[in-house]
Amino acid sequence: MDKKKSIAIIGSNGQLGNDLRKLFLLEKNISLFSLTHQDIEITKPESIKNAFSEIDPDIIINTAAYNKVDAAEEFPNEAFLINGIGNKNLAEFCQTHKKTLAYISTDYVFGMDEKREKPYIETDPTGPLNTYGISKLVGEYFVRYTCKKHFVIRTCGLFGTSSSSGKGYNFVELMLRFAKERKHVRVVNDQIVSPTYTVDLARQIIKLLDTDSFGLYHATSLGQCSWYDFAKEIFSLTNTHVRCDSIFTVDFPTPARRPHFSVLENYNLDKLNINIMPDWKIGLQRYLKEKRYI
Repeated sequence: MDKKKSIAIIGSNGQLGNDLRKLFLLEKNISLFSLTHQDIEITKPESIKNAFSEIDPDIIINTAAYNKVDAAEEFPNEAFLINGIGNKNLAEFCQTHKKTLAYISTDYVFGMDEKREKPYIETDPTGPLNTYGISKLVGEYFVRYTCKKHFVIRTCGLFGTSSSSGKGYNFVELMLRFAKERKHVRVVNDQIVSPTYTVDLARQIIKLLDTDSFGLYHATSLGQCSWYDFAKEIFSLTNTHVRCDSIFTVDFPTPARRPHFSVLENYNLDKLNINIMPDWKIGLQRYLKEKRYI
């Protein structure tokens, strides 16, 4: 960062939050405050006020979310309370106290365009297919129209060395676990994404926050693949010998519908000439090395 700032990370024990925390700790000219659910309850304005009454950060990064995609279909009130109202509360606080708010959103705000084959840019119309995606989009709008100094950052297919808050796993760990427990695995081959290593995303967020170019951004790894392709690459790099079968989404029904294509293009980052996101395969290799799988 160019000048000394104080930064608060909400959800600092999650995949992205933990990597942001570790990278910010390497910065000598910032004050960092790491907050977990024990420290702040974003669905309660009074809790937000109390949490920030003493630390008074310049920038608040909210990585906390209700991210259980299938469970959101059964418990929509909880998803909308956390992803919608929680971010409304944060946005109102930040606007009142003239603070910057960074909100992490998702590729699942898209998906209704069933014929889509071209990566989405920030100006493309949204169209979620599930409750989780709708609740995250609600959070986006609350942040964008309430808080003038905002960054809304959409990303996709996150995997990091810390456990995913709520889920307790990521796709890489799930595939490697399945490979040990089963003779073969079956993975959908008709959902196209851009898997993103949270360390890469954290670096990108830090670079973006240093610009004060507020607005909406896509930030994912470059390239695209199906979940099946992703699984095959995981097994190949780790020299894991397991039968991996390609299946269609209709063969693996879930409570929540998933987009067949939700690849994002980092268009606005490119416009600012600050897009530092690598190819997804590079991110995967670095993750596997960090976890000492290779």
